[in-house]
Amino acid sequence: MTTAQHKLPLTEIFPEPPDDIDLALFDPAALPEHLAVIMDGNGRWAEQRHLGRVKGHNAGIQAVRELIRSSNDLGIRYLTIYSFSTENWSRPAAEVQALMRLFARTLAAELEPMAAEDVRIRVLGDLRPLPRATRQTFERAVQRTASNQGMNLVIAVNYGSRLEIVQAAQRLAQAALAGEWDPNAADAATAGMARFAEALNTADLPDPDLLIRTSGEYRLSNFLLYQMAYSELYFTPTLWPDFDRYELLRALIAFQHRRRRFGGVS
Repeated sequence: MTTAQHKLPLTEIFPEPPDDIDLALFDPAALPEHLAVIMDGNGRWAEQRHLGRVKGHNAGIQAVRELIRSSNDLGIRYLTIYSFSTENWSRPAAEVQALMRLFARTLAAELEPMAAEDVRIRVLGDLRPLPRATRQTFERAVQRTASNQGMNLVIAVNYGSRLEIVQAAQRLAQAALAGEWDPNAADAATAGMARFAEALNTADLPDPDLLIRTSGEYRLSNFLLYQMAYSELYFTPTLWPDFDRYELLRALIAFQHRRRRFGGVS
């Protein structure tokens, strides 16, 4: 948890809270330092409206914009969004192609406004299999914002946690074979955990304090499995295109009223 300072008055960030939300219950100085979000439910949102699944993904873009804007205005330091998993390639080819075009078009349109807000864009995952135009858009965004000092927007695209863990284990094994650390030393377990964390793609990121998953699903779906050992989990039935700043506020209030023990005494 961080003591971030929000950038705007709360009444500007949340101008019209619903009747069931008491803004007095929210402490803007006790935010998660790192918020991770699984944005689920675009397809079901579209199906409920008898629309194609791609229409749902397009509708979800506004929710992404609102999440980024609200998180940045509140002063959250790290926001990681799960945009496309390594398993998502199994979806229909037309849907995958539409998603890739949507990623490129949206990021290109939002890059300069986010850069002006001092947002730093980062990527988790392997960009190489992405279509050239989409890959280059991500690479351009990372390069354009590399020196920014504001919120870190981490986009997980073609990301899978199991693969990340296997690759980290391979790096650790190679380090042992190279004599860079001794797996039989007295402190091998502690040293090994530290080196393992350094071998992950998130080596320079704090672990998520809070994970939000939308659409009523109760699973992690191969997302940051190692990093979320002690993250608080918040599940909501709200489908992603309907997730607005007030749904975020509900999640943050719930987070602030939990007691995090990290395995210690209650």
